[in-house]
Amino acid sequence: MTTPTFLQDAKDLLTQQGFLTSNTWYHGTSSALIDSIKEHGLKCSGDQALKAAAKQTMATIGNNYTESVEPVFLTQSKELAYYWAEQTVRNRSVRIEGSEVPTVITVILPEALNSKVKPDVGAASLLLVKEGEQFMAFLAGIYLANDFEAPDIDLMHADRLEYLNKLGMAYYDADIEASLLGAL
Repeated sequence: MTTPTFLQDAKDLLTQQGFLTSNTWYHGTSSALIDSIKEHGLKCSGDQALKAAAKQTMATIGNNYTESVEPVFLTQSKELAYYWAEQTVRNRSVRIEGSEVPTVITVILPEALNSKVKPDVGAASLLLVKEGEQFMAFLAGIYLANDFEAPDIDLMHADRLEYLNKLGMAYYDADIEASLLGAL
């Protein structure tokens, strides 16, 4: 996977302690969701089409589908957001037909809201599966390309802030209004 050059920001954000943070965050998604996001903002558990497809699939095979409420996932790096945008496009392509491309959305939070962004320690479970291994390999590549050692984190005992600083994983546990979104 090659991140477009204009999104390669790790060279400006990465330090020995990890990725710098500010009040500017990024969210990776599919181009198919942009019109809705522009109108309604970023919603917790936002990809309703993918959730509906999963629910229909589960009903077809006779299983119940319990929808969970997920926060809005954020990262301080456009490069990392692009990675997750690619995953979103891949996941959607399994259930939804169409031509979609990875898209990165800028989120600019005022200080009162910015303080509510939390390290995503729940990502520990993701990182224990194949998709997480792929992310860790991608992340290691970013660190190495910028002359830093790849993060070596004990996922089960890591300090909460390591998920934010070293892995670039954060969340906001509420909807984010469209007025807080920067240029797409």
